[in-house]
Amino acid sequence: MQDGYKGGVRWEMLFDTHAHYCDDQYGKDRDETIRRAKENGVEYIVSASSDVASSVENVTLSQNYDFIYAAVGVHPHNTLDLNNDIISALADFASYPKVVAVGEIGLDYYYDNSPREVQKVWFARQISMARELKLPIVIHDREAHEDTMSIIKSENAKEVGGVMHCFSGSVEMAAEVMKQNFFISVAGTVTFKNAKRIIDVVKYVPDDMLLIETDCPYMAPEPHRGHRNESSYIKLIAERIAKIKGKPLEYIEQITTSNAKRLFGIQ
Repeated sequence: MQDGYKGGVRWEMLFDTHAHYCDDQYGKDRDETIRRAKENGVEYIVSASSDVASSVENVTLSQNYDFIYAAVGVHPHNTLDLNNDIISALADFASYPKVVAVGEIGLDYYYDNSPREVQKVWFARQISMARELKLPIVIHDREAHEDTMSIIKSENAKEVGGVMHCFSGSVEMAAEVMKQNFFISVAGTVTFKNAKRIIDVVKYVPDDMLLIETDCPYMAPEPHRGHRNESSYIKLIAERIAKIKGKPLEYIEQITTSNAKRLFGIQ
């Protein structure tokens, strides 16, 4: 492991494993925001999709920026209009070399924008697609822990693995997630004052199964909570994790970057 310093200057290498740079909130300053991430030590970004349109946009972003990669898929909010033709179109994106995952897919029982039974059907089908494509999976799970884990197991998602993005479960659930070959990803919630549950998870999860993300433009960490989020803030998450684990910031930056590169097959 490198010591985090090069030529007397601290060397940063951060990997934002979950962002949404096709979001309309970046409509006026997308290029500037992405450039600011690079200037603040972010060497890799995976931009996740929520539907076919954002999948197309993310593939384009990955072609325009050498350090941005794409995850393609349909978010549970948007599954009501899904069909097999759309799944086939999504599968075609796997031919692009910088598409590194299927996602974000999963279940959302907080908003219920699509009926739960519909969500479950297309969550399972997109896991099957990921297995066919041999791509890891980026999972969205909000207030649907039991059904999420049930479908992960029944669809043999363990075969390709992936990441439970913006993890919100318990230590016990984290243990089950990791048994299924999934990493635990920590977002800005770890910096919040009421963050006891995710802090307990960070303490529990082995370093080599931990990822970090911004989920930008959402979930901004303190002291930016309530404002638009961006990848340049990911260092705040790494700093909080380093403090919780009692380890050097440089080490947390490096291990989470190494983990992400391993998951997404990035050399």
